[in-house]
Order: sequence, then structure tokens, then C-alpha cells
Amino acid sequence: MQIDQHRTTAMSSNYSAIGVMSGSSLDGMDLAWCAFTENDGRWTYSIREARTIPYSEGMRHKLVAVMSGTALDLARLHREIGDAIGEGCAKMLGEEVVDVIGSHGHTIFHTPDEGLTMQIGCGARIAAATGVNTVCDFRSMDVALGGQGAPLVPLGEKLIFPDHKAFLNIGGICNIALHRADSVLGYDVCIGNQALNELAEAAGRRYDEGGAIARSGTVDEVLLKSLNGLPFHRELPPRSLGREWFNEHVRPLITDQGKNLADRMRTVVEHIATQVGSALNKQREPVLVTGGGALNTFLIDRIRALVHVPLVVPDGVTVEYKEAVVFALLGVLRLRGGVTALSSVTGAKRDSLGGALYLGNS
Repeated sequence: MQIDQHRTTAMSSNYSAIGVMSGSSLDGMDLAWCAFTENDGRWTYSIREARTIPYSEGMRHKLVAVMSGTALDLARLHREIGDAIGEGCAKMLGEEVVDVIGSHGHTIFHTPDEGLTMQIGCGARIAAATGVNTVCDFRSMDVALGGQGAPLVPLGEKLIFPDHKAFLNIGGICNIALHRADSVLGYDVCIGNQALNELAEAAGRRYDEGGAIARSGTVDEVLLKSLNGLPFHRELPPRSLGREWFNEHVRPLITDQGKNLADRMRTVVEHIATQVGSALNKQREPVLVTGGGALNTFLIDRIRALVHVPLVVPDGVTVEYKEAVVFALLGVLRLRGGVTALSSVTGAKRDSLGGALYLGNS
């Protein structure tokens, strides 16, 4: 695996970039303004500023409804999200400039078995609003090469967290990455905050703070067996999930109004802990845990009860903005002409350079 990024002597080893991530949990857009330094193949970074722009109820509805809407609905929302990202980045920058904006966008469709993935948030409009070179559509090249197009974060983890060898991200979907001497294994494990947040909304909350609702419930063994028995969990990596899978396979199970809400949430927590525990059962080194679910103390307690290695939950900024930081770095790597997707993670024919580049004022 070639992971050293190519560079000409004319290119600086210092970069400033904004990374943008909109996750499947539908809570909002994460923006991280970062500084990166590359020195003899080793990367360091710092976060100058990070913020989350929450989605309004109207926008959250649009992001869900567009999956069954018209092509014109999708095109309009692609433009609207691009404008929102551009405005958010422009406000963050003020009169200052960065080298690149790396925007993951928001995933609407992800069915790599059909050679299809779509993340909306028009990069041209981001570049036009900010005057900054903008990289988006990071997944499509890898999917065109037969890969899953995700997860892409393990490459960034390897470069900027070299002291850690195992990672767990609990976002809308839970995924892990295991870093070996000659390769990286990473894949989606199971559902995450997509399910927990939807159940919390049924209780009138945006999310279950600290897992309080789940903690008050009891595991429903029938529901747990159904969740753990979903065929996806028997597939071997590489594998990845999209919201379509959640809508088709998970939502019908967890929205059964005949079952107590707290019990359903408690059972989803146990399902996540069981699947993550199984994925990490051979791990022998500490696991760095990030994503919004890392703040769900009850969920973390349940995972800890089922794994045999320490779970390391870092500072709050790293927990919430690691993926945005990684997409800032992937934007930098795209500018440098280096690898942005690892075939050992995605199952593609080869490592690849992905991302559509829209030029700003430069």
C-alpha cells in the first residue's frame, strides 16, 4: 500500500484547510478549520476553529424526503446544501483564506453494489461563495473502481493519529478501522445514531443525552435477535451502509408502536454494543472512540462490558470533529495529487485519488 503522498519541491508542506462533514444522523454540518504540516512523511495538525451548523426541522425533512422525491427536488437540494456549506465556510473565514475546502457533503444514496453513491452539496457553489478551491464527491472514483467508496476516514486516521492502531466511530453509522503494518482494514459495523436519534425524536428530544432513556429500559430479546440477525451482519468486509438500508431493514423493526419506547432504545444500544464487541473481539490495543455516540455514556458502558481492550474517548473537539478534520486533510491530499482512498479498506481494484476539484479565485 502506497500511503506516502507525492509532492513536488515547489509545494509547501504547510496547509490551511476547512473540512466539512454532514452525517447520516441529520444533526447538522460540522466545519473544522485546520492547519496541517507534513514533514518527511509525518503529518501533524491543529484545529483553529470548529463549529456545527444545526439543520432546521425543515432541512432535516428535506434530506429524508428527497430520497423518494423527484429529480428536480434532488437538484434543488444539491444546490441548497452547497449554498449552505459555502455560506458557513465564508462566515468562518471572514477576510482570511485557506488553501482548500474538503467537503464530504451529505449522502443521499449509497448502493455501491450498483456502482452508485451520491453526496449532495454542490462544490461549484461552495467555491463560488468562498473563492476557495473546493474538493467534493470523494467517494465516486473508488466506487467506479469497484470499491465501497467508504469508509474514507481510515486514511486520515493513519496519517494524523499514528500512535493509535484501532478506531471506532459512532456516528449515524458505526464503523471501525484497524491499522496494520502493511494495510488498513475498515468497514461499517452496524447502525448507530440514525436509529437512536429517531427513537429520541419520538420522545420529543433531538438525541438521548447520556443514554438516559435507554438506561431506563429493558432489552427486548425478540427485537434484539431480529436486529442481530439482519443479513448484513454476516457479510465479510469490505462493506458499507447507507440510509436506504436503515429505512428498509432497521426502521420497521424499531418503530413498532406495540413496544415500549425506552425498551426499544435500550435494545438498540445492546445491538450496537453486541455488533461492535464482535467486530473488536480480536483487538489487543486501545481503541480511540469518536463521533457523537462517544458522548452517550450508557452506550460506551455497554460496549466496554463486551470488549477486552480500553476504549479511549478523547477531548470533546476531537470526538465531535474528527471526520471534518479528516476531510480537510483529504482536500489537501487531493491538491497534492496523492491517494485519498485505500483499496484495503474499500475493496477497490487499487488505491485511488478521488474528489472533484472546483477552482476558487486562484
